[in-house]
Amino acid sequence: MKLTFVSNYINHHQIPLAEQLYARLGDDYRFIETEKMDEERVRMGWNEDTGGLPYLLRYAESPETCKGLIADSDVVVFGGTDDESYIRERLQSHKPVIRCSERLYKEGQWKAISPRGLRRKYLDHTRYREQPVYLLCAGAYVPSDFHIVRAYPGKMFRWGYFPPFKKQDLNQLMERKRKNSTPRILWSGRFLDWKHPQDALAVAAFLKREGISFEMTLIGGGEEEKRLRERLQEEGLTDTVRLKGFRRPEEVRKAMEQADIFLFTSDYKEGWGAVLNEAMNSGCAVAANTAAGASPYLICHGQNGYLYKNGDREQLCAHVRYLLQHPDVRERTGRNAYETIARTWNAENACKALLMLCRRILGEETVSVPGSGPGSAAPVIAQRSMYKIMTKRNPGGRNKLEK
Repeated sequence: MKLTFVSNYINHHQIPLAEQLYARLGDDYRFIETEKMDEERVRMGWNEDTGGLPYLLRYAESPETCKGLIADSDVVVFGGTDDESYIRERLQSHKPVIRCSERLYKEGQWKAISPRGLRRKYLDHTRYREQPVYLLCAGAYVPSDFHIVRAYPGKMFRWGYFPPFKKQDLNQLMERKRKNSTPRILWSGRFLDWKHPQDALAVAAFLKREGISFEMTLIGGGEEEKRLRERLQEEGLTDTVRLKGFRRPEEVRKAMEQADIFLFTSDYKEGWGAVLNEAMNSGCAVAANTAAGASPYLICHGQNGYLYKNGDREQLCAHVRYLLQHPDVRERTGRNAYETIARTWNAENACKALLMLCRRILGEETVSVPGSGPGSAAPVIAQRSMYKIMTKRNPGGRNKLEK
């Protein structure tokens, strides 16, 4: 089977899956880059040298070779770029295409009422609903968005991003965390309004008022940094909260391995949020905003993390207070988080699931991917219902926290 993956650029979140696919398919697998990495990602340390990857092709450097692969491969996975011209001829030839997409309506599903937008979605997606075109949903809200435009009925599958999985001795990892003289809380990402780093400071201010001991670190930079520093001074948090600039991915992972609790505060504009995978892989007990695309797929509320409703800072603070006051629950949650990544949400499993889906599309396989991991059937859940449905997994979880 010849499989070609077309995306804007490859990065450390995509390389693990690419390596798995290349290990199984050899030269029958290729990754085509269509763009150069943007400067902000480069500053964040994502620009590791990829020129030597044996499966990587850059469209600008070898357009004819790339066109040939897109036309002739058995299956093409397409995502990460809005330029439909790369696959238009393949779609018109009714050859199998698997799209990989984050949300259509990150800023609100009300935008679906736009006639111009609906026309665009029809041309790009809906008109192919009866053809061999499928959708990998990189986030739990993707199925609902595409359901609105009546695209891919019965052909949507759970997906996400699969950053490097770091195998750990879990007992040793937890022992290192237990040695923290003061519990450590970590936030990491770009300092953008919709990632809500200010919510981390709200947690810090709450804990300080409650007289609860903690240390907090925020790693990153961006447009909200000035406001964050001003808030630190206003709230008198400079003794317990540190703001660090951007760090290389490996430095962020090291900080996660030292942290007890990780805060994932992004809202609906966060299509996925691979930082959540990484924090869970690092054995952190996570308090996560249900609005971020990764949260409902990765977290089982009250078991391997805690979900809070978008905008509910009081609930976020309650989760963190509970985890700080119950170190046994905190450790158990971190252990379960690690196992979720180790057993299910990793590049190896994603590779197996993708190849199984490809074989089904080509008529070589009849069994679908079971369970709720990558490649399994993606349920359509309305955005307004997600929090209620996800917290029902463990109905006693929230009540216990609020006692």
